Amino acid sequence: MEHFSALPLFVTVVECGSFSAAGSKLGISKSAVSKRISQLEIGLGAQLLYRTTRSLSLTEAGERYYDSARQAVRFAREGEDAISELQQAPKGLLRVTVPMVFGRRHIAPVIPEFLRRYPGIRLQLAMDDGQTDLIAEGLDLAVRIGELEDSSLVAKRLAPCLSRLCAAPSYLAEHGTPSTPADLAKHNCLFYSLFRGGSEWRFLGPEGEVRIEPKGNFEVNNSDAIHSVLLDGLGIANMPEFIVGDDLRSGRLVPLLSGYALPPHGIYCVYPKRKHLPAKVSALVAFLAEKLGDGSMA
Repeated sequence: MEHFSALPLFVTVVECGSFSAAGSKLGISKSAVSKRISQLEIGLGAQLLYRTTRSLSLTEAGERYYDSARQAVRFAREGEDAISELQQAPKGLLRVTVPMVFGRRHIAPVIPEFLRRYPGIRLQLAMDDGQTDLIAEGLDLAVRIGELEDSSLVAKRLAPCLSRLCAAPSYLAEHGTPSTPADLAKHNCLFYSLFRGGSEWRFLGPEGEVRIEPKGNFEVNNSDAIHSVLLDGLGIANMPEFIVGDDLRSGRLVPLLSGYALPPHGIYCVYPKRKHLPAKVSALVAFLAEKLGDGSMA
């Protein structure tokens, strides 16, 4: 029982990968973290961490203890969530991950209003295009775009996400304009490597669904980078309207294959299943639905 108070600290050390990072996150000194972990190891009679000057890693005993400690911390947080739900006052630390470009364009601008509306919440926002494991990372919520994988997470659809195939006028002037999906084999296609629809582009046309494998000389895991080279005339890209909408309206980019529709995707809030959903999570989900569900992102 005397070791319970050290569980959140131990879990934080493992998640952060160092005593100094854990101390910074918890607001205590590196030496205090190290001392408490040493006391925990002495009390348990087992070494939990291998320490070097550059890194920390779990021992076999540490791995087993971490699995149980992480669950214990999660259950404790759920208990706090249950109390928070009764209090009906959204407050506390809210850890959220959002896609990089979408977060910068559509989430960050509304955060001040959210925090003014809920002054008891402290928001920790991570912008990351990867598929972060919410449970393993201790995150409360993620915004995700595209096709969702089956999982134990709860998903709430916020808004549609429409995509357009497009290119710069300078590219089309030099290479011609495709009239069918098959014509794309002759063109330089720019590809977003984290596209959740897979490696193919799918089109819905008069003859039904058409699938093509885009080929080109540039693949990147950031849609801002594709947007930049797209405007510079490097090739053709499949882009969400929330990025290229203004460019299409101004003529900086030209829509292609208007007779073929790209499959619609969605923008979702996803969060771990819990017996008691924290008021802070419910507040953010409702707020994002209010701000993003009116078609204002095109």
